[in-house]
Amino acid sequence: MAKSEDKGWSPYLAGALSGVVSILSVLIAGKYFGASTTFVRSAGIIEKLFGAERVAQMAYFIETVPKIDWQWMFVVGVFLGSLIASTTSRTFQWKAVPDMWETRFGPSKAKRGIIAFMGGVIAMFGARLADG
Repeated sequence: MAKSEDKGWSPYLAGALSGVVSILSVLIAGKYFGASTTFVRSAGIIEKLFGAERVAQMAYFIETVPKIDWQWMFVVGVFLGSLIASTTSRTFQWKAVPDMWETRFGPSKAKRGIIAFMGGVIAMFGARLADG
């Protein structure tokens, strides 16, 4: 039986680098990083692209104008950083939903995808509810 080789990044290195990014975020931008606001702003940007004038009239977007800002760029950086990390460690895979979900939710990829999407919606709702 061939020995399985773990090519992933060290969790200690990844955690330390995340901590450095967090500290730099506070020092440079004066803000803690987060992601939930970025998704709401992105939805607002997309709606504005398609001419939805209601976006500018919504109370939330009067205070928080949907625009590309440092936090939006942070989320893009998280995506790009994870892509770089997975390709350099040769662990990148095209997967919408992990295979381990098959044991819990069955073989249907559509069902697993719907459940993952619903979980994301619930998590995002909770994050927005907590103003995070």
